[in-house]
Amino acid sequence: MIDIIPAIDVIDGQCVRLTKGDYDSKTVYRSNPAEVAAEYEAAGLKRLHVVDLDGAKSKHIVNQKVLSAITDATGITVDFGGGIKTDADIETAFACGASMVTIGSIAITQPELLFGWVKKYGPDKIILGADVRNGKISINGWKEDSDVELKDFLKKYIDAGVRKVLCTEISKDGTLTGPAVGLYGQLMQAFPGMYLIASGGVSSMDDIKALDAAGIPAVVVGKAIYEGRISLQELKEYISKQG
Repeated sequence: MIDIIPAIDVIDGQCVRLTKGDYDSKTVYRSNPAEVAAEYEAAGLKRLHVVDLDGAKSKHIVNQKVLSAITDATGITVDFGGGIKTDADIETAFACGASMVTIGSIAITQPELLFGWVKKYGPDKIILGADVRNGKISINGWKEDSDVELKDFLKKYIDAGVRKVLCTEISKDGTLTGPAVGLYGQLMQAFPGMYLIASGGVSSMDDIKALDAAGIPAVVVGKAIYEGRISLQELKEYISKQG
């Protein structure tokens, strides 16, 4: 059974989507993220992925008030990412109601800091963000490419105790062209104990079913919901069939 996790990406306090991480491609869909989160909860969804895109760009949390508004208005489990660079940032995220945080850039630039957070908060609280472009990890809101290969990156942190990984294929993100099922299948074969969250390209329920059939534990869905490609009713029915 695949976990379906809707995404709320935030710029200036509003729900937006980018295409391939390009801030100039921003589309504003809704003005009230907490209201959207409540709709997801009403549809039976249990998880939510919130991304502070202003934070990712600024390299510190910016939209913590949005996070607080979502967690105050709902009982949905939120993982929060974007701009978490310091102990103060991660404490802010948890204080504002996040159940988990997604950490990406720090894993490249300050690995010892991430190792320390995994030890301090435990592997259930930390999701490793693996944003990949051309097989290499990208950082800082996808504005910078590193020279680190995806599988080498994952092995380093899984060996250190990380169990949850959010992998976004940047070339697919926001394109509605279908997810990188083959890539995710290869990662699950290489790291069978990993809780892998697939992200990028989901355009239909068939895409979710394909990931489910491939044994992918979880999937993030964003633009497809906003664009009406996947309805909340469809998600509700799929979840109920899974029991």
